[in-house]
Amino acid sequence: MRQKVNFYQVDGQPMLAPDADPEFSFSDLDAGDTGRDESGVMHRVMIREKVGRWSFSYAWLTDEELSYLRGLFAGKSQFTFTHPAFGDSDATETCIAYMSQYSAVWKNRSTGLWRNFKFNIIQC
Repeated sequence: MRQKVNFYQVDGQPMLAPDADPEFSFSDLDAGDTGRDESGVMHRVMIREKVGRWSFSYAWLTDEELSYLRGLFAGKSQFTFTHPAFGDSDATETCIAYMSQYSAVWKNRSTGLWRNFKFNIIQC
């Protein structure tokens, strides 16, 4: 079984260690009336900055591991997500987030493993 890691947590429960460090990015959210006018000048109305997104990937998982990960998110439209703080490798931060765009390759019958399980966690 994969090791559980405390620097990634969902509602205080440790996540399974991913195969590689998750990719992360931050985006600004603009209001609906943001855009260019007829002369091409951009008028930006930012309503929130640095909204986080983390992409996790697992090359293979057993039935038990997949069940554990899915159980962390089951029935939750939002949850607390703890992650390493950007710019400080020794600190963690916690935010409210949701799971998005998860996928997997169907279970391999010869090995009994699920392949390429991927999902995103996006800050609310």
